[in-house]
Amino acid sequence: MRVAPARQSLAGAGHPDSAVWAYNGSVPGPELRFRQGERLRVAVENSLAVGTTVHWHGIRLPNAMDGVPYLTQPPIGAGGRFVYEFDLPDAGTYWYHPHLGNPEQIARGLYGALIVEEREPPAVDRDVVWVLSDWELDRQARIDEEFMSPMAASHDGRVGNTVTVNGMVRDTFAVRPGERIRLRLINAASARIYGLAFEGHSPTVIALDGHPVAPHPAARVVLGPGMRVDLVLDCAAHPGSQHRVVDSFYRQNAYELLKLTYSTEAPLRAAFPAVPALPANPIAPPDPAKAERHRIVFGGGMMGAMPSQARHKGMFWTVNGAPMADDHEHHHPAPLLTLSLRKSYVLELVNDTAWHHPIHLHGHTFRVLTRNGKALEREHWSDTTLLDPKSRAEIAFVADNPGDWMLHCHILEHQASGMMAVVRVG
Repeated sequence: MRVAPARQSLAGAGHPDSAVWAYNGSVPGPELRFRQGERLRVAVENSLAVGTTVHWHGIRLPNAMDGVPYLTQPPIGAGGRFVYEFDLPDAGTYWYHPHLGNPEQIARGLYGALIVEEREPPAVDRDVVWVLSDWELDRQARIDEEFMSPMAASHDGRVGNTVTVNGMVRDTFAVRPGERIRLRLINAASARIYGLAFEGHSPTVIALDGHPVAPHPAARVVLGPGMRVDLVLDCAAHPGSQHRVVDSFYRQNAYELLKLTYSTEAPLRAAFPAVPALPANPIAPPDPAKAERHRIVFGGGMMGAMPSQARHKGMFWTVNGAPMADDHEHHHPAPLLTLSLRKSYVLELVNDTAWHHPIHLHGHTFRVLTRNGKALEREHWSDTTLLDPKSRAEIAFVADNPGDWMLHCHILEHQASGMMAVVRVG
């Protein structure tokens, strides 16, 4: 993959092309598809004037391949090249992006889908990926280059004014009556949270963050930055009809993402079979009863307690009372936690702020056990969990992947202004 400047029509017809940064000339970058158990090998060539890396979000991989500059590898310098190579143990929907501290590189378009298909994928008529993102554009479709304003960093992040699906503003998504679609949703935005409702349809959730869950209907699909949801969408409406997909997460700013537009063809089928469960991935189950427990408190924000000196330096967020500075170079302090290899852990994640935080742990997949002290109706595996304001969640995992791993908020402006830490395993 070549990383370089490019131009792309983001805002659609009637608007100029936008200057972006892209993998292989397009936003999103190439959709990489593998089969579970295969080995990925990607040579990344950097044609930008600045350093970059590639982080393979959600993949359980060797630490040296994780793409965090100065923690797992030096940045790939201008004109440089780096080969990422690792096995793919888990099927599911994942994605890739740089892991530089400032959110600029993702905000300019550097992201793409990584799909690991099951050895025996479920029967569907189409397997489709929607990479969701947003952009801060002016009237000439130029990207606003203030990527870390204090207002965005200390509030809910850089929420853009233009939302795209697979790199374009889209009015419609064409479907055929009676078809069954596997729809893989990836939130690649730096800060926007999506809450999608498929009007006239009842999509079935089959996987969260790539990992299977018991199939269940979802009236609204919520994705924080970095999160993924796999749906089975049965197109049971009438030929020629149209149905809105509405994003209402920010309720006072609800909008139509696009319309599902049915062709006038005869339906492919009159009735749909039950949605099958996906096969489980080979993840070591933690033992919460024997687990060592730790409490991690995420604090700060515009309305949170923070020393004035830290605010002056652009630090607005804390992990266990301290901000972790990121000066684009990930010069990391001592680990927040040091975990023993192959031991079970339960982390209580506490959001002591007035804002949402999608918390992402690198190199591991964890079991979400509780929210606000209550057991979940459906425990599930994840790598990124969305904490509501003033809420808490318990996650459990086996620390079975040695190395220094990032734990951070995936609202990138929050990460870059203090809300990140290092967890050491082994």
